[in-house]
Amino acid sequence: MASLLSLLNDYTLQNVMAGAALLGLISGVLGCFAVLRRQSLLGDTMSHAALPGVCLGFIIAGGRHLGSILTGALVTGALAALTMLLLTRLSRLKTDAALGIALSVFFALGVVLLTHIQGMNNASQGGLNAFLFGQAAATLRADVWIMAGITAIALALVAVLWKEFKLVTFDTEFAASLGMPVVWLEALLTMMVALAVVVGLQMVGVVLMAAMIIAPAVAARQWSRRLEGMVTLAALIGVAGGVLGALLSALSRGLATGPLIILSVSAVVLLSIALAPGRGLAWEALRLWRGRRRLRQQQVLTTLYGLAARHEDPVFRSEQGLIDSYHGLRTRTALRKLERRGLVEWGEAPPGEPGPSRRWLLTPAGRAEAERVLASLYEEGA
Repeated sequence: MASLLSLLNDYTLQNVMAGAALLGLISGVLGCFAVLRRQSLLGDTMSHAALPGVCLGFIIAGGRHLGSILTGALVTGALAALTMLLLTRLSRLKTDAALGIALSVFFALGVVLLTHIQGMNNASQGGLNAFLFGQAAATLRADVWIMAGITAIALALVAVLWKEFKLVTFDTEFAASLGMPVVWLEALLTMMVALAVVVGLQMVGVVLMAAMIIAPAVAARQWSRRLEGMVTLAALIGVAGGVLGALLSALSRGLATGPLIILSVSAVVLLSIALAPGRGLAWEALRLWRGRRRLRQQQVLTTLYGLAARHEDPVFRSEQGLIDSYHGLRTRTALRKLERRGLVEWGEAPPGEPGPSRRWLLTPAGRAEAERVLASLYEEGA
């Protein structure tokens, strides 16, 4: 406990944890809108498009000045987003194709500029590659304040324009019919995702930032059916994943913080996909198992009904082996479950009739249920 407290008092770790928490907060909130607008590739596009901005900021400032670098990243990220919007508005390209074009063009430009900087013999260019994969340990208190300011601006815009963003996200055509500036609202939402990318460049870098935009929102979507709950939960997941990743990096000396943050959030995504009530794979498997079991019982029930109808005897008693032969497998489990439901009963065979002394027959409730099942199947077939 004492070692943990001393670790938490470390100045560098405090900066990293604060930066990671801010990154998780803004990524979780804004990522929800990107996911719900089916623009999951948007974060990937703008994070890669930030690279030329990082390089231009470095060239203009003449060194590794964080303010200039983040401003450049914001400008080129926003330009990539606006390029995508123009391509989808003015051409027949789908959103994913436009995002792919913007990503490849801007990232290629960034690689060219990065190569150019490497030939400038600038002593401070060595830390520039850190923006590709992040360098959380280099985060200063001044950097945290810049990230906090960007996050505050983004969250304030979301709070002020909450109703407009919500309507544009779920029903663009209805928003336009109400006279809302849909194009401007979409552009603003897109540029705000660029803000989130800018916040994350120092922590996780260009390559991993896309996962930080999408992962908290995807995890939250599994647990919530309302935008309010989804945004709140995504923010909490993002903050928790960021702080946990920073702590794991500090405890396991030598492991990079950015990838650990992404892995922490991704673990929540996997758990959410597997276990979220109503949406998780475990619940889906349970539903399928229950559906198969119910179908098997219905098949056995209608078989008993068909045998009784064929023999023109509503209380016809069927042998266990006869029922098994109809289905090609053992049906005793299904019959026992039907018996517990009061739909069949295990009765004595008629006196003097060869064969087993005890057989299955339908109860009045079982006949009514079988007729209901057959009627529903007939309606579906019609």
